[in-house]
Amino acid sequence: MNIIPVKDSDELSSRAASFILKVVKENPKAVLGLATGNTPLGTYRELVQDHRINRTSYSEIVTINLDEYVGIPKEHPNSYHYFMESHLFNFIDINREQTFIPNGMASDLHEECQKYDQIIRKYPIDLQVLGIGENGHIGFNEPGTSFKTHTHVVTLTESTRHANRHFFQTTRDVPTQAITMGIQSILKSKEILLLASGKKKAKAIEKLMTCPIDETFPASILKTHPNVTLIVDEEASLSYVKSK
Repeated sequence: MNIIPVKDSDELSSRAASFILKVVKENPKAVLGLATGNTPLGTYRELVQDHRINRTSYSEIVTINLDEYVGIPKEHPNSYHYFMESHLFNFIDINREQTFIPNGMASDLHEECQKYDQIIRKYPIDLQVLGIGENGHIGFNEPGTSFKTHTHVVTLTESTRHANRHFFQTTRDVPTQAITMGIQSILKSKEILLLASGKKKAKAIEKLMTCPIDETFPASILKTHPNVTLIVDEEASLSYVKSK
């Protein structure tokens, strides 16, 4: 695992955006696996600014998102469809027919998962962007998820729902399930960019660096991938640095 230490979230966002832009410029038809949440927000702002200033084109880029809540329509302000539109897609020249996010309102969720796996097989991911949960989840693959999983429906742990609480009015409003790209699907990506920022991620980064590969800590499997880059800021790496 290649580790890039940075000072703060601003530098992390800048470095991550540069990383993604390099892929896009080298391969204008690249397939990007995208994440949502607080961590990549700054990165998307950087990409939007670059597009505005430098006109970097995404017209032939394909994007495949990691996950989506079950039971929330695309138009809901807390859906990941809405997130991607409001933070990235509305501001770049991407073809919406080449952006893929699971349908959390599908009448047959099992069928939706199978369809999503077909999309991933059709468009092998060149670069997958990931965050890491406080409990080590990647995507919405919670502790105990088999490393062999493909796209599936997951019941969210209370810690994950609590971590996402600030996006909703109350914890009760946070969905209890999500559709997520599976760990095996993530590992098939040619390259993985893992982002970690802030004190709340410090314990997770410490565990990632020190724990054995085990399904109780999903992110640990990333240590088996041949091409992973971790960009981590000082607050998120503090526990790991102290333990060395």
